[in-house]
Amino acid sequence: CIPFRYRNSNEEDDVNFEKVVEVLMINSTSGPGLLFPKGGWENDETVEEAAVREAIEEAGVRGDLLDFIGFYNFKSKTHQDEFSPEGLCKATMFALLVKEELSSWPEQSTRMRHWLTIPEALQSCRHEWMKDALENGFCEWLAQNK
Repeated sequence: CIPFRYRNSNEEDDVNFEKVVEVLMINSTSGPGLLFPKGGWENDETVEEAAVREAIEEAGVRGDLLDFIGFYNFKSKTHQDEFSPEGLCKATMFALLVKEELSSWPEQSTRMRHWLTIPEALQSCRHEWMKDALENGFCEWLAQNK
């Protein structure tokens, strides 16, 4: 999912006090760049439940899973097998409005949270497919739902 929140603009002369959207990214455990929480889902859960669980496990946040924002294909070295030697995977991405940041979470020893504006997130994002999900999926969804 793409966890996000609204914060007030720091512009004191901004009469409209526009809210700034920030997205939450986490560090990768296998190299430079930042990621959105993701992972597989268990047999006994829906893809939506998996998205919520991954946000808790990897980023330590809870919130409201609002909407599906798109499917994104990518290659995974850890999912290469006889059925998919290329490691082809499909991510189902959702917008998650963060309501709570947990003080402790399962992967806190290996993951750090980073709140970024959308332009900052696009610069920091490790994977092209995640940039696409942010820029074309999330931003389009956000524009339609403001």
